Amino acid sequence: MSADARRAHEGPGEGQRERIGRSPKEIRAALLPEEVGDFDREYRRVMNDARESLDLSELNKCLERWWRVAMSSRDPEAHRHMLDVADRAQRGEPISSVPWSELKAELGL
Repeated sequence: MSADARRAHEGPGEGQRERIGRSPKEIRAALLPEEVGDFDREYRRVMNDARESLDLSELNKCLERWWRVAMSSRDPEAHRHMLDVADRAQRGEPISSVPWSELKAELGL
């Protein structure tokens, strides 16, 4: 969905409320409490690696990935549901799903 379409769909002011900055502090603040420890451990590890290697590429990848997690966390219930489904899928449990063609039709795409 384009940014313009997203803004039109969200209504006035919603897009501003949901924007999350890309600094480590802003990303951390937007995470769910149960994910903060994982962020802290990974961030510290890649910072230490960057200090030794003088290469920020892994740090940048880490922050980009966690920013995406923070964006997903804007809807805590949906984010936790997604994590639960992913965990069940990793364990090999059956997951109910809807074919992409049906989902697109349901969403009017």
